[in-house]
Amino acid sequence: MSARSAVTGLRRRRRDADRRFGVRLFASAAVSAVAAVLFGLLLVLVESGWQPLRRLDAGAARWLNRTALDHPAWTGTLRFLSDVVWDPVTLRAAVALLTLWLLYRRAWRLAAWAAVTAVAGGLVGLLAKMVVERARPSLPDPVAHAPGYSFPSGHAMAATTSFAVLLLVLLPLVRRNLRPLCWAVAVLSVLGVGFTRIALGVHWFSDVVGGWTLGLAVVALTGWSFEAWRADAGLRRTEMAEGLEPELSGEDPEADGAVADGVGHRDA
Repeated sequence: MSARSAVTGLRRRRRDADRRFGVRLFASAAVSAVAAVLFGLLLVLVESGWQPLRRLDAGAARWLNRTALDHPAWTGTLRFLSDVVWDPVTLRAAVALLTLWLLYRRAWRLAAWAAVTAVAGGLVGLLAKMVVERARPSLPDPVAHAPGYSFPSGHAMAATTSFAVLLLVLLPLVRRNLRPLCWAVAVLSVLGVGFTRIALGVHWFSDVVGGWTLGLAVVALTGWSFEAWRADAGLRRTEMAEGLEPELSGEDPEADGAVADGVGHRDA
């Protein structure tokens, strides 16, 4: 077989893989939406009959609210983190900038994955809120207010999907010895978002857990779609610790003829 025939065959295989990738990507988003609705309905049933969850939610809300009232400076810090640093608008703007950079790098499929994951996460969360229609905590002396319904926490879900996108995309550009630090920052940020929402009295504990769970479901499903594309395109399977596309550190991450042995992967 000539070199030209081999390149043509590879390009045809990539085009077929791209088509399947698109179908899987949007199918994953649809599955995530259905899962959000089912999860919301299940929570309503649990909420109406399972007293331990109600006691846990109410107890956590009261205790953290008293703590916030006793420490105004601490409360101000929580508000800054929740409303500025970890606000969904801030996090989604970061993902949008990352997506534009990926397009500039011609990492088309990775850019599509990042955009669809962020958008699907937002739509799934909104759909679940509309289905469940759960009221936010009503405390005697609230330290913060938030509009809309309570379940799931939009902040928690946006943090989960956004930090997952940032982490899984950028890991190939980070030295191996610094990757555990990146994971720690991402995990602590996601946990911190949930804590601030409960401590400020604008979400129940179960709202935050719901946001985390649905966010992880979206990332897992769209991530599976990306891995399926890599397999269809003849690229090697990647480990989560090295990001979704190790070839991103190369000059042309999705060039025809890229091999599956870690082109441009930086281990130093």
